[in-house]
Amino acid sequence: MTPHFDVDLRVAHGDFVRDYKFVSAAPVTALVGPSGAGKTSLLHAIAGLLVPEAGHIRVAGTTLFDAAAGVSVPVPARRLGLVFQDARLFPHLSVRGNLAYARRADADAVTAMAARLGIAALLDRWPRHLSGGEIRRVALGRALLSRPAALLLDEPLAHLDPARAASLLDLIAMVSGEVPMLHVTHDAREAERLGAMVVAV
Repeated sequence: MTPHFDVDLRVAHGDFVRDYKFVSAAPVTALVGPSGAGKTSLLHAIAGLLVPEAGHIRVAGTTLFDAAAGVSVPVPARRLGLVFQDARLFPHLSVRGNLAYARRADADAVTAMAARLGIAALLDRWPRHLSGGEIRRVALGRALLSRPAALLLDEPLAHLDPARAASLLDLIAMVSGEVPMLHVTHDAREAERLGAMVVAV
């Protein structure tokens, strides 16, 4: 079975230098560790936002980075869905526009995704009028609509109240079997809820 994630690399920026190595064929892989441990740096390296010093990154059997072979696939060509802590919605687009941006864009698919994630009533709202939990749902939907080879989630529950965090985690668990997922968290309970293979960082 081809692993979803095959990572062996060194990341260095400023005074931070860290080696990472893991292979996972699990539907969900959780990078678990305290703040400052380098979880987000690893996620950024996989996404292509940070260039490693050495090593390789393979996702779903595709080599995205190989220092020895001189391979570094550009970010847009990596086909990875990204959900950041701050969600990074486009402020000039409505919820509908943000979701549609992922695929330039099938209106029926957008409507179906919004219904599935419980945000159908929000389609014509602007991001500035959304709660933190609603913003994360839109970001998750946009990432899924891009038809990614894998989904990268950088502490998606951060700064949400317990009820909204639990609701969003339920949604993430619901879609976890559809696309390989790398979930960054400092909370091992999240990894347990998702049935994830844990990589300690």
